[in-house]
This record gives sequence, structure tokens and C-alpha cells, in this order.
Amino acid sequence: MTLKIPYGESNFKKVISGGYVYIDKTAYIAQLEAAGSYHFLLRPRRFGKSLLLSSLWYYYDIRHQAEFETLFGHLYIGQHPTPLKSSYQVLFMEFSGIDTRGGEPAIYQRFGEKIETSLQDFLRRYGFAPEMAAEISLKSSPEAKLEHFFTLMSGCKILLLIDEYDHFANAILADDLKLFQQIMGKGGFVRSFYETIKTATQQGVVDRMFVTGVTPIMLDSMTSGFNIGQNLSLTEAFNEAVGFTRQEVASLLRPMAQACPLDQGQLLAIVTDWYNGYRFHADAAETVYNANMVLYFLNTFDYRRCAYPKKMLDDNIASDYGKILAMFSIGDRDANFAVLDELLNQGTVTAQQRRKFDFDKGFDRDDFISLLAYMGFVTLRHETLAGEVFVIPNQVMRELYFQYFKVELERRNQISIPDRALLVAVETLALRDDIQPLVTELERVLQLLSNRDSLWLDEEHIKTILLALLYQSPAYFIQSEREMNRKYPDILLLERSPYKVNHQHLIELKYSKKGDKEKGWESKKQEGVTQIQGYLQLPAIMALPKLSAWLLVTDGERVEISKHP
Repeated sequence: MTLKIPYGESNFKKVISGGYVYIDKTAYIAQLEAAGSYHFLLRPRRFGKSLLLSSLWYYYDIRHQAEFETLFGHLYIGQHPTPLKSSYQVLFMEFSGIDTRGGEPAIYQRFGEKIETSLQDFLRRYGFAPEMAAEISLKSSPEAKLEHFFTLMSGCKILLLIDEYDHFANAILADDLKLFQQIMGKGGFVRSFYETIKTATQQGVVDRMFVTGVTPIMLDSMTSGFNIGQNLSLTEAFNEAVGFTRQEVASLLRPMAQACPLDQGQLLAIVTDWYNGYRFHADAAETVYNANMVLYFLNTFDYRRCAYPKKMLDDNIASDYGKILAMFSIGDRDANFAVLDELLNQGTVTAQQRRKFDFDKGFDRDDFISLLAYMGFVTLRHETLAGEVFVIPNQVMRELYFQYFKVELERRNQISIPDRALLVAVETLALRDDIQPLVTELERVLQLLSNRDSLWLDEEHIKTILLALLYQSPAYFIQSEREMNRKYPDILLLERSPYKVNHQHLIELKYSKKGDKEKGWESKKQEGVTQIQGYLQLPAIMALPKLSAWLLVTDGERVEISKHP
């Protein structure tokens, strides 16, 4: 039996009443209530934030009191209700979809339209007099509309829910830092808007508030003087509030493993490699899976053939992250590229994670790495005295990084690396066990880079370039320096469903400096041969069918190939 998967569904009532699978996160409703009244929760895009916010809406809204048992009776919070259940009128706002073109006046107008739509919807849902709506429409600015609305609501107690609070701000920041500072900074209309909300909390009209977003780039605008608000994003207690835990993912995969001849442990390991790895507090016991990515996998799994999706990342999510990659151009692009280079070559970067950003003081390395962390491109591994240590969380992010690395390599060095040639080269390797076309492409890129002398070509950089070439094809599951009995093969190309290949591959790369004599080259060759022979004795390697082992020795221009044994 397959599960009904709520991929793309963020309406709590629709998920519950529609018979979709639902991972019960409602225990966090009680935790939120106990933690205070005004909360902010930041998580990467498409992580499950909107569904959590929707559950708060249905839990607290007086309009849904009659269906409380139907919606929540089987869930944790339904069996352990809090005193505030079904006791609020809910004002909902969300800021996705605001067109950020046309400069400040155009953005200001669209922002105001969003506010008015939310206020009018509230008045209509709770049956307020049409004259109130007309009065609000006559107000000229978003903050004036909101201020008049709160005046009309005097004596009421409102729950304010704001989803995607920073969506349009992220887009502006990626395109125009000065415009961002103008709109979000002191005197900007965003700050004025949130100051109006702050006043409403002081007057008791906004009794509770829950805000979701991706980054804290607007928290300064939002919380200036708003010292009653709590940012729960980097707290241990809310590490797993959205996203899935390992146990939750295992429960979702169980029916799949039962319906198909699949090993459940192996299935969980693959999903973990692709979608897990997020940690938001250094002491958190568990890493978290991106919920929407897991649901995409479940929704697109081919039960008839028992095959995985051809694309392990939904095009919509890939597009979202593609837009976010534009943020590599914020500040010093070369310094940002150096962070990318360090991540891909060393595997970690260290920074002081920002709780807020102050773009008036510039945008430095710590800012950039912090921004990557909030967006899900890197995640916290542990803390040191020098700061937080961040890593790439999973295979999805690694694939996106290497695809972007190729783009940056071409841009920075004014070269072209044809995708079609790479696809054909990997296909030839997969079907004919012929690595020469791939090596030819690698040599061409190395010679172009060597001529420009813009990248110091050592062994790690050359391996990164080779991986960037390989990642342009979806044919293999690519592993780099995977630990095996304290040995680390450079590259493993492993068959992955649904693609069929005739050969899997182990590639070891050795670099011999151009200044070294032929003896140095031969020494590197022998070192590589010895390592490959050691790898081939490992049980995990011996168990791989159709495996070819290759040694590539290079001086940064020419590449010599040998196959082993």
C-alpha cells in the first residue's frame, strides 16, 4: 500500500481531511505557547514552515472550533490541548510573489496591495461591517492601513501569522544592495510597517505572533525596539520543529520497501545521503531532513518499476536555489568564490554565525557564510573556539555547488565548458568503460586554465574540477573521499536507480608538479597504484559489481591514464 503524499500541500486542513500522510509536529504548538508570545522561526526554502504555520492557524482560530476534534483529535495537541486553543481571530500575511522590479515606488505599491488584501480578507472572514473595509481602503500607506485596522480592532485579541516574511527582501538583496538598504533600513517603509505591529502588541491587540522566513536579513527592521520577540531559529529545542527526523523518514519509507523488493536500510541510507544533514544548534542530537525534498522523492518514486526518480531534486526547488545562488554576487564576489573553493576542496568553512545582519557596515566573510547557512547551502557541524564549523549538508546541495562551480569557473576565466561533450563523455565511460573522452575534456579545461594562470592548480583543485565535470551528468551517484576503513578513495562513480550503467568506477588522481623530473612523475604513479591496490582489497569495494579502477596522473596540463588491476 502506498501513502498519499502531500507534496506541495501546505494547508493543514486539506492535508488532514484529504487523508494525506502527516508527520505529527503539533507537540511544538504547546512548546511555542510555553516559550512566549512573539516568535520567529527561520529555515531554508521549502522545508515545511508553511504547514506548521497553517496548523497554528487551525488550532487557534475561533472559526474552526467546531471541527477541532476532527482536525486534531488524533494528534498530540488534540490529546493534550492548551488553554488558548480555538480562542483567536487570525490575521494572516505572506510576502511571497511580490514583484521586485521597477524600483522602490513600484515595490512599495505591491507591498501595500499585499497588506490590504490580508486586512480585507480578515474583515470578510470574521463578518465585520463593510464600512470598515472601505475605511481601510481610503488610507494611503501600508502602515496607515494597518494602524487604522488595529484601531478598529481595539478590544480584540488577534493572532498574527506572517509567512515568508523575507521572500521579497531576499530577491532585492540579490539584485541591488543599495535598494535593499533603502527599503529595509531606517526610514524605509518596511521598518515603519513593523513599528506599527509593535505598537499593536503594546496595546494588546496583537496578543500572539508567529513569523516564518529563510534569513534574518530583515530582523533588524522587524525587531528594532521589538525586544519582546524571540528568534527560535538557532535554539536546540526547535531544531526538529520543521523538517523530518531519521525515525520519521524511516516510517515514510517503510511502505515503499514493502511494496518493492528494496532493502529498507539501503533505501534509508540513500535518502539520507541526498536530503539529510541539517543541524541548527551545535548540541542538537539529530540532523534534520528537508521535508519537501523527501516528499518529492516519495511522490515521484516509480512503484511500477521500483525505480528512484531520475531527478533527485524537483525542478521547482532547483529553481529556488538557483535564484539564491545569485547571492554569491553580494559584497566581494571573489571573496565569496574563495569560500566556495574552500568548501569544495577542504570540506568545511569556519565563521561566526550572525543572528542579524547590518549591511550598513558592509558584507564580510562571516556574513556570507551565515547567509549560506540560513539558506541551507551549508549547515552547522560543531562549534570551536574560533567559531562555528559548517559543512555541505547533503548530495543535493553538493550537486548544486558543483554545477555552480562550473559556471563560476567559466565566468572567472572566460572559458566555455560544453555540457553536451561532458554528457557524452560520461555516457561513454558508463557504457563502454572508456575514460578517454572524459580525460580529453579535463585536459582541455586544465590547459585553458593554465594559460590564464588564474587558479593555482594543485591536486585538490584539479580533483574539484574533475568532479565539476562529472556532476554535469546525472548518470552516477558520485562520492568523493568516502571514508572506508580509514581509507579515502578520491572518486567513486556508483550506479544509481533508475539509470543503468555497464560499469562503476573508482578514480584516483595524482598531481606531479611541472618542475619535477620524470622520476617525480613515476613516483606519483607508483604511489597511486599502491593506493588503488589497497582500495580494491576493501570489502565495500570488493562488493561493487562491474567496477573499473583508474589512475590519473597530471601536471596540470597533460593527464596520463592507467587502468587497474
